[in-house]
Amino acid sequence: MSFVPTDPLGLDELLGPEDLAVRDTVRTWAADRVLPNIAQWYESGELPAIRELARELGAIGALGMSLEGYGCAGASAVQYGLACLELEAADSGIRSLVSVQGSLAMYAIWKYGSEEQKQRWLPGMAAGELIGCFGLTEPDVGSDPAAMRTHAKRDGTDWILNGRKMWITNGSVAAVAVVWAQTDDGIRGFAVPTDTPGFSAPEIKHKWSLRASVTSELVMDDVRLPADAVLPLVTGLKGPLGCLSHARYGIIWGSMGAARASFEAALDYARTREQFGKPIGGFQLTQAKLADMALELHKGILLAHHLGRRMDAGTLRPEQISFGKLNNVREAIEICRTARTILGANGISLEYPVMRHATNLESVLTYEGTVEMHQLVLGKALTGLDAFR
Repeated sequence: MSFVPTDPLGLDELLGPEDLAVRDTVRTWAADRVLPNIAQWYESGELPAIRELARELGAIGALGMSLEGYGCAGASAVQYGLACLELEAADSGIRSLVSVQGSLAMYAIWKYGSEEQKQRWLPGMAAGELIGCFGLTEPDVGSDPAAMRTHAKRDGTDWILNGRKMWITNGSVAAVAVVWAQTDDGIRGFAVPTDTPGFSAPEIKHKWSLRASVTSELVMDDVRLPADAVLPLVTGLKGPLGCLSHARYGIIWGSMGAARASFEAALDYARTREQFGKPIGGFQLTQAKLADMALELHKGILLAHHLGRRMDAGTLRPEQISFGKLNNVREAIEICRTARTILGANGISLEYPVMRHATNLESVLTYEGTVEMHQLVLGKALTGLDAFR
């Protein structure tokens, strides 16, 4: 068999026909609907077609795709990962839309909600008719969610919710917000209709990363909720952390999509850009860069495959998710930076995807757990000693 530059390890051989069909469907959708517009959306700092895109993503089964029932596709973890890779190869903001919808908001309701909550929200969310968001991070509380200040107090059979959440993807376009709050019983989750009086979600502007993504603050001032708004099947941090594990898994794959797009842009440029009378891909230093980029890219994809198989087998541990997220995002950023050097000055142009992916990945590096948090998770697992406090 011949060597394939885009698949040097033959990783496609790990995929079955259904896996390939999922990957190709999402890749084609992203090529048709995102890539022709993404540079303009990124430059303008908006995602004007978000509701239309959500419906289209629902139509191809990409929303909550690894969940069972309620209109969800029931896909494997590997298939969901492949979808995340293809979406983030287009833009991290599009993958974030899907991750927050499916792995955070929908997963929280599917895993911890009542049957009534599932029937009310999940079919519309799977179809992309309803958009959801996930409210955990706060303005003064990021990596220490146990210190959250948002609180819910009982008032008869109702709950009164007060607080602020920050850096919330999909917030200002969501129909439902899954909000985590302190209560007298511990941390609880609430499915909050966003048209409830006292709830608002002003959009955050002036971002230099994830510009083609809707990012908001959630503001809750005496939001009165009925008793059945609370997610009944979980109390404590294991609820939001369980959701975050699913979202982090998608990032392991997605970050490799951003890296792949940047690597392929650099490889194509190196083959065609001439300097000193020949393509720059013919010089030793450029070839060394391309070789190193290919190594880290395909090692990262292989790691994602391995963790996906473990998730499908029910044996994936949170520490292993931290392993994957820490490695793959960090290496993806380095691949983008190296790709930028191959493109030279053109690397900062929106004509090419490299700088857009590089700046997006700076956000991906931080959200769903910073580098330091994942290092401490692994450090604790390796030593048996807790260094978080």
